Amino acid sequence: MQFRHSDSIWQDFPELRAGALHVESIHADADVEAAIASFGAIAEARLAAAPEGEFPEIQAWRRGFSRMGLKPTQYRSASEALLRRFRQEHGLPRLHPLIDLCNAISLAFAIPIAVFDTEKITDDLEVRRAGGHETYLTFGGEIEHPEPNEVIFADSAERAHARRWTNRQSGLSAVRQTTHSVLIVAEALHASAAEDIGTLIETLADALTRHWPAAPKTVMLSLRSPLFEF
Repeated sequence: MQFRHSDSIWQDFPELRAGALHVESIHADADVEAAIASFGAIAEARLAAAPEGEFPEIQAWRRGFSRMGLKPTQYRSASEALLRRFRQEHGLPRLHPLIDLCNAISLAFAIPIAVFDTEKITDDLEVRRAGGHETYLTFGGEIEHPEPNEVIFADSAERAHARRWTNRQSGLSAVRQTTHSVLIVAEALHASAAEDIGTLIETLADALTRHWPAAPKTVMLSLRSPLFEF
């Protein structure tokens, strides 16, 4: 299986920095509460100093959404949506230990993290512009079609596993109790993104090995090295 961003995405967003991780042996019995509390404390401290809308990581994604023709306060990156909810509710709902952990790390870094069940992906996955014919399954079980030219995560069966880039993932490849193998992707557009993404991927890989019998495979992606094979 392969993951990549299309050449046009790299050309349109040369400031993009991305990292990916593949891991197997995931199960739903891990206790990640201590890790969640630790990462949540980092987010709490940042939010005490300034609201998420002033974070450079969030501002960069807002600019990116504007360049995609989207209203950034209508369609928020996943990290902004999480931080907004966390600030308002002082916590996040528990879904699955892996998702809960990734959400907590996303809060701490203010960087969107996507997690896909690889068994639900057909062949390869690519971040690219949509043709408009692709299918997207909502968490409510409805089928949508992305807008033409919308940035999506698309597999070889023309199914969109995320819409509006980092805005909304599909219910099709969402992590569930039976999930065993996952692809995790982190992306950022801000000035220090390269360093921050590298640290995030290292942090995530370390957390995975602490809580699961996992041997993560990681990669940093760029225009010169855009492909992740796993």
